Amino acid sequence: MAQDPIFDLSGRIALVTGASSGLGAGFARALAAAGAKVVLAARRADRLAEQVAAIKAAGGEAMAVSLDVTDAASTRAAFDAAEAAWGTVDTIVANAGVATENLALGLSVEDVDGLLAANIRGVFLTATEGARRLDAAGSRERQHGRIVLIGSITADKLFPATSVYGATKAAVRHLGKSLAREWARRGINVNIIQPGYFQSEMTAALFESEAGRKMVDSFPRRRMRPATDLHAPLLYLCSDASLGVTGSVITVDDGQSL
Repeated sequence: MAQDPIFDLSGRIALVTGASSGLGAGFARALAAAGAKVVLAARRADRLAEQVAAIKAAGGEAMAVSLDVTDAASTRAAFDAAEAAWGTVDTIVANAGVATENLALGLSVEDVDGLLAANIRGVFLTATEGARRLDAAGSRERQHGRIVLIGSITADKLFPATSVYGATKAAVRHLGKSLAREWARRGINVNIIQPGYFQSEMTAALFESEAGRKMVDSFPRRRMRPATDLHAPLLYLCSDASLGVTGSVITVDDGQSL
């Protein structure tokens, strides 16, 4: 599992939320391939087990923990389980979130509450629980804390049927920059990756439809890229190479937001 030395994550303990499928599962595989011990966290235990098995089969180290990011007690329990197994989590990828494909007038109050809970409260709980433990473990001296929040280009550009979803992702961007400022002297870097639309389980149905194909044709490069485009920026932000980078927003979208 050779990796560019600049992205060597050997000795790191990473926790990835929403890791049972999609972008999160890919992030977990990339972190493990770079040498990190990876805690895969999500609600779907069966899917987590599959991802853990795949990482181990490739020679990586991984474990699964049950996690509902909207629940504070569940978040604490997930970090407790990770610590009991391997020690303090020093690399946190707050990836879990939900999306809708409804226009604003088609959203129910329950839809809105679900988006806010998963995409804002969940990110906040994940980041703050991790930071609390990093601070207690001496991140100020070691300068080893890494938190990456996964946002979206819908925070900056309007796309159809993304009114509340985009608003939550704009909140993620603002939250990440604010936390970076708050924790700047605690040895914790907080950065945000804003993906565009990628080939994934979540987007498959949309881009197989006629509307989805028209959307792809509207992109400057008229194509869909694989989600592996996100892995190099993630590894950079999680590695020692990014020691001087905090409060940054990295957009990875193949020009879709131009």
